[in-house]
Amino acid sequence: MAKQPRSVSGKVVVVTGGGRGIGRAIAERMVHDGARVAIGDVDAATAEQAAAAIGGGALALPLDVTDRPAFTGFLDEVESRLGPIDVLVNNAGIMPLGPFEEEDDAVVIRQLEINLHAVIHGTKEAMRRMRPRGTGHIVNIASSAGKTGVAGGATYCACKHGVVGLSEAVRAELRGSGVEISVIMPGLVRTELTDGLADTCAVKRVTPEAVAEEVAGALARPRFDVYVPRSIGTINSLVGLLPRRARDGVARALKVDRVLVQVDASARAKYEARAAASAPATEVVVDETSADREPAGAL
Repeated sequence: MAKQPRSVSGKVVVVTGGGRGIGRAIAERMVHDGARVAIGDVDAATAEQAAAAIGGGALALPLDVTDRPAFTGFLDEVESRLGPIDVLVNNAGIMPLGPFEEEDDAVVIRQLEINLHAVIHGTKEAMRRMRPRGTGHIVNIASSAGKTGVAGGATYCACKHGVVGLSEAVRAELRGSGVEISVIMPGLVRTELTDGLADTCAVKRVTPEAVAEEVAGALARPRFDVYVPRSIGTINSLVGLLPRRARDGVARALKVDRVLVQVDASARAKYEARAAASAPATEVVVDETSADREPAGAL
């Protein structure tokens, strides 16, 4: 007999980067399903607006995921106000695009800190809180780019490969602990992050709500690999059986190789400016020959 789906009703769910896009859609779905939701976002006003619109007692708190002590403090604050965290969704992320050889070190560091190091820290914090209780679920938002390489987004792909690899390793460490982990790998999603990208890829964009639906499904019936749409997983499995030259040919036929290259810069300018305004909370030298340092902040 199939197991009954697990319910998030009454559970405490935390969503980083929950003020907009995929994060907001996940937060809204969790509230709809009866969860007690905490939204963390570097843009406190946006987080508060999202929480007010979602309703259901959603809690909005400021969160800079690159400030690791503050990230830990944020989780402590959530637990003090809502109770032990049952689900942590590591969603915050940015996607600057452009030729790899022209990418500034500051942009590389920014992506590593937000897209990868913050997920590492969030996952570790969740494990420390959930394992002693023998229950909990970690959801890491990666990307289908975490399973392939796409021109125009080399560092982004590197970060998402890291999130997938991290989640694979943590899954092995959590086996038998009662704590679950899922890695979500969407294709293109209709959010500000994909503004200016041409709809040339054979795999069409999905809505943030479609991603939220798959997250809800993975929480109800735990599974590790979650592709959105699911057809991406099927394509990857089949294409993975082919030799390299044939895989490259399939990518060209599906126009996956051009999806992050054919960009309308003017349509993307607003998002790129917001992503560029983010920076690690800790000071880092972006040029070893220079005393210039990046200011604190994050998206």
